[in-house]
Amino acid sequence: MMASSEHTLSPQYSFPVQIYYEDTDFSGVVYHPNFLKYFERAREHVIGADILANLWQEQGLGFAVYRSDMLCHDGVEFADIIDVRTRFYFESKYRTVWLQEIWRPNGKKPAVTAQIEMVCMNKARQLAPMSPSLISKLSQNFTSQIKL
Repeated sequence: MMASSEHTLSPQYSFPVQIYYEDTDFSGVVYHPNFLKYFERAREHVIGADILANLWQEQGLGFAVYRSDMLCHDGVEFADIIDVRTRFYFESKYRTVWLQEIWRPNGKKPAVTAQIEMVCMNKARQLAPMSPSLISKLSQNFTSQIKL
C-alpha cells in the first residue's frame, strides 16, 4: 500500500497484539472481523486515548471510519503475538488515511493489509475540520511540516 506522492507519510508505529483463543474460530485461526479491532486499537495507540477523550469532551470532535479496504494474505493463529504496523497521512483537514499491516512473528510479508479512511465529525455527526492542535499533535513526528 502506497500513499500518493503528494502526501507526507507519518513514521511507522508498531503495536503488539496477543492473539487469544477467543479471537479465533474453531480451527485456531483469527476470525477476520477481529483484524479491524486490532487496526482500531493501533490507531488509538498512535493518537492516544487521552487525546481522543479530550477532543470529544472539549471540542466535540471525533473520528468515524469512512472507508475500509482490507486484504487477508495469510492466517494468523492462536498464541501469535502480532505486530500491527501503522502509517498515515492527511488527505485533507477532514480526512486521514491509515495504511496498516499485521505481521506474524518471523513473517516474510504482511499477513493482513488495510487502508482505512477516517473522517473527523462533530457531535451532530456532521463532517468537521480537525483542530489545528490535533493536526499539530499528529504531525509532530513527520519529517516535513504539514499544512492543511
